[in-house]
Amino acid sequence: MYAIQQLSVAEYKHIVRIAGKDIEGSKKIVVAISQIRGIGHNLAQVILESLNVNPNLRIGFLTDNEISEVETGIKNPSRTGIPSWYFNRRKDMDTGGNNHLISSELDFAASSDIEREKSVMSWRGYRHMFGLRVRGQCTRTTGRRGGAVGVKKIGKALPTVPSAQPATQPAAGGAAPATGNTSPPPQNQ
Repeated sequence: MYAIQQLSVAEYKHIVRIAGKDIEGSKKIVVAISQIRGIGHNLAQVILESLNVNPNLRIGFLTDNEISEVETGIKNPSRTGIPSWYFNRRKDMDTGGNNHLISSELDFAASSDIEREKSVMSWRGYRHMFGLRVRGQCTRTTGRRGGAVGVKKIGKALPTVPSAQPATQPAAGGAAPATGNTSPPPQNQ
C-alpha cells in the first residue's frame, strides 16, 4: 500500500524543515505535519494518503525527495487531488478561487479581511472597530473590559472609639444638634 523506503541511522535527520517550520525528527509524519499552522490532523492524513506516504513513519527517516513532495502537497493541496471543501479559504474575495493558507499567510488574510470590513463599514467592521463581540454573543454580562462593573465597594469602616467626654445635652428649650440631615422638612400643601 505504501512505498516504504528505510533510511539508515546515519541518514536520520533530527530536525526537518517543512513549510517554514522546524519539526523534530522523532515525531510521526501525521503529527509533525499537523503542527504546521493551518494544517489539521484530518488534512494531514488526507495529504499523506494522496501522496502514498505511510503516516506512521517518523519524519526524520524521510528522504529529501519525499520531504519536498510533502511540502508541495501542503503548499498546494489542489494538485494532489484533495477536494476543495478541505481548504480553509474558499471563494476568496481577492482572487475568487479556492486556496489553502498556512502559517503567516493565515494571519495576513485575517487582518486584511478585518480591515476591509472596517473600510466598508459593515456591521462586523463596526463591531471590530469598537472592540465589541462580532459573532452574535451576548454582551450584557460577559466580555466586560476595564474596571469592575456593578456594585462599588466602600473601603473598610474604621472602628469607632468611645469618647471619654459625656454627651452634650441640649439646653432647655434649645434646638437639638443636627444629625446630618440638612434638608428642610416636607411641607404639606
